[in-house]
Amino acid sequence: MFDTLSDRLSGAFKNLRGKGKLTDADIDATAREIRIALLEADVALPVVKEFIAAVKERAGGAEVRGGLNPAQQVIKIVNEELVKILGGETRELRMAKRPPTVIMLAGLQGAGKTTLAGKLAKWLKEVKHQTPMLVAADLQRPNAVTQLQVVGDRAGVPVYAPEPGNGVGDPVQVAKQAMDEARTKQYSVVIVDTAGRLGVDAELMQQAADIRDAVTPDEILFVVDAMIGQDAVNTAQAFLDGVGFDGVVLSKLDGDARGGAALSIAQVTGRQVMFASNGEKLEDFDVFHPDRMASRILGMGDVMSLIEQAERTFDADAAAKTAAKLQKKGGKEFTLDDFLAQMQSVRKMGPLTKIFGMLPGAAQFKDQLENFDEREIDRIEAVIHSMTPAERTDPHIINGSRRARIAKGSGTEVATVSGLVERFFEARKMMSAMASGKGMPGMPGMPGMPGMGGGGKKGKQQAKKAKPKRGSGNPAKRAKGPAQPAEPAPGELPAAFGGQLGSSNFELPDAFKNLIDGDDDKK
Repeated sequence: MFDTLSDRLSGAFKNLRGKGKLTDADIDATAREIRIALLEADVALPVVKEFIAAVKERAGGAEVRGGLNPAQQVIKIVNEELVKILGGETRELRMAKRPPTVIMLAGLQGAGKTTLAGKLAKWLKEVKHQTPMLVAADLQRPNAVTQLQVVGDRAGVPVYAPEPGNGVGDPVQVAKQAMDEARTKQYSVVIVDTAGRLGVDAELMQQAADIRDAVTPDEILFVVDAMIGQDAVNTAQAFLDGVGFDGVVLSKLDGDARGGAALSIAQVTGRQVMFASNGEKLEDFDVFHPDRMASRILGMGDVMSLIEQAERTFDADAAAKTAAKLQKKGGKEFTLDDFLAQMQSVRKMGPLTKIFGMLPGAAQFKDQLENFDEREIDRIEAVIHSMTPAERTDPHIINGSRRARIAKGSGTEVATVSGLVERFFEARKMMSAMASGKGMPGMPGMPGMPGMGGGGKKGKQQAKKAKPKRGSGNPAKRAKGPAQPAEPAPGELPAAFGGQLGSSNFELPDAFKNLIDGDDDKK
């Protein structure tokens, strides 16, 4: 959603690189680019004005002009101001001192309240270790009750639905009865799904206010579709005036809209964004962290969210066993079964494009990530499952006839099988070296690399045999002394780290190239 905004902001910062000092003209030009980027992203005009004024005031101060790197200082200021307009600090749910905690969802029809109710319940159950119950108080939208029951079943959460809906029943009475049900069965959290409308009207406001008065919620969450642009801000303000709410939930953050609503609501309403829904699955639900979202917008990744996601997904004991295998015997005990298990664990974290997008600097590989085919992982799984246990344990035994059989069994080409086996050996070699603390194979000048003089046994032997170079036979050259290596140009790697004198071209080791490119070149 924020791709266009990220690209425009990156373009604005490019003009600052290489400058030793910022002039007023530089600051004005950068502020103009940022203003255009925010307006094109559909951020509310009052928010844009306030944001630009704050950035210009801070960028024009001595803290930047006296800095060593003005571009980085400006990026830091923009990041901090983005965090402010996104709500500042992360806000947690308020839990009742005496259960149950009541959470009421409000918003327009089509904003995704019903699906979000299931996502929130699943998150409370698995992350917060609560016992939630869903309440079907949307009795007007066709099949809303049935949808909530299906969502609740998928989330493994009970649903209180005494009325069939479709225009039958009193939602206020259902909400009251749900509270008695929750206390009787000792549910710790009650999530009330209310009706929405195609637009803000008096009937909607009154019904939402009546339910609010009946259950006295601890939290009223306003669910807003992040794709509806400026109207999201107007709707939020109308709900705030008519019913009131404590926090905002942004749904459909995975859409391709401009996303200005996310940058405007917190600043305009004074209510923080608490959660974000960014996909169709029940797992696609996250706590909204303003600092992390600002970091993503500026293309600096979101490593903390990636780490938290990995901690929830990976089994610590299994990871320790895998690391031990990689450290022993040069990683030869690490088999294709282990490789497959690791790959499946990574897939549980979500789409690989989303995972890679959380890494710093991923914006420069945006086109490659967009074109990445997730089905490639399915093909790899099919190939490995078509192997015998002996072949998975020792891929060296996979000869030509075995590759043909595996390719036929997995519905792929022989070249695909060959490419997978070769990449597995390269990946195992790289992971084994990293697990053993020897650096990365094929990376020039890194410690422990054979033939690179970086601490390997062979390198030490070669160092002992080395003899001092004799001077030139030409008296004129000998008088000048030994030739000194040229200094690398700015941004160029020194020769000791793989750079070439007079050239700034630097290529990744073949192991990395093959891992990124896959087996496309082998087909």
